[in-house]
Amino acid sequence: MPTDDDHRADTTARDGVEALHGEQDGVDALHAEQNGVDALHAAGMRVRREVLGDEHVDRAVAGTTEFTRPFQDYITRAAWGSVWTRDGLDRRTRSCLTLAVLTALRSHGEIAMHVRAAIGNGLTPAEISEVLLHTGVYAGVPAANEAFAIAQRTLAEMGEI
Repeated sequence: MPTDDDHRADTTARDGVEALHGEQDGVDALHAEQNGVDALHAAGMRVRREVLGDEHVDRAVAGTTEFTRPFQDYITRAAWGSVWTRDGLDRRTRSCLTLAVLTALRSHGEIAMHVRAAIGNGLTPAEISEVLLHTGVYAGVPAANEAFAIAQRTLAEMGEI
């Protein structure tokens, strides 16, 4: 069940998108746009940092090249600024869906990062296990088997299991 904290975190991120017409967290959206960062990108970076952590985002930003800059901008605006800030689902639910889809697509390189994010968004290791188990029924046992192995390693590294 979503908690009040989940809803507050989601609302905070949405407020950044709504800041297109005002001020949020001391960052004037018009000022941001004048400096080459629009409110959608700013909200996306805020949510991206809240969900994935500063360390991960700092690494991604530091590793950005002219070749990868358009993609980094795209995921910041589209995934984090447009989708993760929407009202329809809380972050716990979004994390469940993300883990399920990554498992189904066998996106092994993304699973550990999103297991960490899911814990940060309030999922328990048992809930992550249930998501992967459920996904295995529909996406296949081999996909879920690899996701379980990645999740177990990641949760152990985090001291969660």
